[in-house]
Amino acid sequence: MEQLEVFIQSSFQTEATEAQTISSFFQPRTLKKGEFLFRAGRPCNAMAFLAAGLIRIYLEAGDKEVTQWILTKDYFTTDLSSFVMGKPGRWNMQAIEDAEIWVIQKEDYQKLAAAVPRWIEFERMLLIHCFVYMEERVFNLLSMSAEERFQQLFIQQPDLFNKVPLQYLASMMGMTPETLSRLRKKMLT
Repeated sequence: MEQLEVFIQSSFQTEATEAQTISSFFQPRTLKKGEFLFRAGRPCNAMAFLAAGLIRIYLEAGDKEVTQWILTKDYFTTDLSSFVMGKPGRWNMQAIEDAEIWVIQKEDYQKLAAAVPRWIEFERMLLIHCFVYMEERVFNLLSMSAEERFQQLFIQQPDLFNKVPLQYLASMMGMTPETLSRLRKKMLT
């Protein structure tokens, strides 16, 4: 739990006691490789913090799977439209390798405002961070070439290229596996 408390304290400039109170609402859970955290079509009534491992966030589009993101440690995840608006979940979230997570149920999440007076401020910052991150991803997909997107991901998270199947990375970067393979060969030789 210390990892979660440290993350909350450093990311949201909380006091140690506030971080401890917030993290006390989370419960530890282990996901085995291949196990699902959330499934599309089902209600998403929880939010998770990934302490270790990798989780692929994807949807099924016709006869193919489209990877939205590979979640790495020290990030929160949920199916936001389901969690907040009660809609059926859109995303599958599956462990690519064994994962250690901290989970907060929706009922407990809603109790945080009463337990931590500044929670609304922290929640706002969390949503702003998420929105800015997604905005940056959309901008990169629209404005960068496939080679630039590959270079950026390789610089930011080189370990993904050894841990994640290339077809997932290709989908996440908006390219075919063949293009990714060609770029990888070009960049690494």
